[in-house]
Amino acid sequence: MSLRINTNVNALNAHRNLLLNDHSLSKTLEKLSSGLKINQAADGPADLVVSEQMRGQIAGVTQAIDNSESAISMVQTTEANLAEINRMLVYLRQLAVHAANEGANDESMLLADQRELANTIEGIDRIATQAQFGAKKLLDGTNGVSGAVAGEALEFVGAGLRTQASGKEGFQVKVTQTATQAEAKGTVALSRELIEQGETLRITQNGKTIEYHTGPEETVEQVVMKLQSETAQQGLQIVVSMDETGKLLVRHEQFGSKPTFEVFSSSAGVLSSQAGVVESAKPGLDVAGTINGESALGTGQILTGVKGAEKVEGLSVRVKGPLGKPNGELPPEGVEAGRIYLTQNALRFQVGGNFGQSVSLNVGDVHSKQFARGVENQSGFQSLNDLDLRQFTGAQDAMLLIDKAITEVSSLRGELGAFQKNLLESNLNNLRVANENLISSESVLRDTDMASEMAAYTRGQIMTQSATAMLAQANQLPTQVLRLLK
Repeated sequence: MSLRINTNVNALNAHRNLLLNDHSLSKTLEKLSSGLKINQAADGPADLVVSEQMRGQIAGVTQAIDNSESAISMVQTTEANLAEINRMLVYLRQLAVHAANEGANDESMLLADQRELANTIEGIDRIATQAQFGAKKLLDGTNGVSGAVAGEALEFVGAGLRTQASGKEGFQVKVTQTATQAEAKGTVALSRELIEQGETLRITQNGKTIEYHTGPEETVEQVVMKLQSETAQQGLQIVVSMDETGKLLVRHEQFGSKPTFEVFSSSAGVLSSQAGVVESAKPGLDVAGTINGESALGTGQILTGVKGAEKVEGLSVRVKGPLGKPNGELPPEGVEAGRIYLTQNALRFQVGGNFGQSVSLNVGDVHSKQFARGVENQSGFQSLNDLDLRQFTGAQDAMLLIDKAITEVSSLRGELGAFQKNLLESNLNNLRVANENLISSESVLRDTDMASEMAAYTRGQIMTQSATAMLAQANQLPTQVLRLLK
């Protein structure tokens, strides 16, 4: 064995091990004090990359949870306003039923009902205008679908919650059958001879009847004018005219298969085919066709995308112009009536932590003029805003429109409820589970196992103390050479 005093290899070795143990102890203390096993990139480069990505996901999901909760609050606010409109519509129906009790009502009672109806409709419009969530309007139409048409025969009526935007190409409206009116056409001309004999003509519609007896001094034109005047005075939605051969033509003002009326003439063929027999008019036809190649249901002149249609569910258009040949005949494949262009202004909610994880909610305009559009009725009401209860027919027709409005509002509330329950709340539950799992996974990668690190800390302390002691012993070895020199 050689003895050297210039270089103490044992001391160098002990010192190196002491440094290693001290560094290990320092790392252990750092992990224990921070609670993290990755405090800098060098502690675990691969785990650091994955954990930072997870932190981004966690931040996104956490915010998506807040977004979903805000969306639920907005939907609940919207539905609460619609519930009040529903209540007001039910009251309107009560007023209409009361006004229809013609036998017991006098003029002052009907006027009071009409004023009450006007006030209630004004209240509906006020809710539609003022309902908001924060500063965002909810029911004034800014969050619905706006439509424009190309084609003189088309008119945009409305859209549903599930109606999609059309894009720049628009939705093609193809018609295979145009709507027609119920009519009764004479087969025999109303001649001077029949007029002088005293022809009796009768038209009945919706329980109201006009009866006219011709006089000997009247002309055919005067008879037609007086018939039309009588129908207008009695509130019948009937148009009376005469063709170039002198035959009478009686038409309903409304289109479709539902509006109808009855006619009577004392001479065969003037109105009724048999003398002295009441006959029903020839029924009209409902429009038929497709929107964007998808099935649509026709009611009168209104064509509506059926439930389940991919893009046009709930979309309604009015087909009002002549199409096809001059006689109205259409080819079997139909003709294009025009195109409708829809812009989607729906509410958009970011309900996920990643790109594209958003949902849309279309809440249309709920002003009274938007309710019950396209309902065929004898009074010619175009919407809830037109109701007039002062006539029996008006009160009866008001029930039809109010029922349609109640259905529309109830359907909208149902759609909102389904959107909240099946989409927002379900998604919120999934987000919370995902957030929990992401945090757990990120914790496994980044957090310190305290039990393991405490064991390492104890070991590090012992190793450091041992290395310190051995370094001291190694530094004493050269002194043994001094004993040889004495």
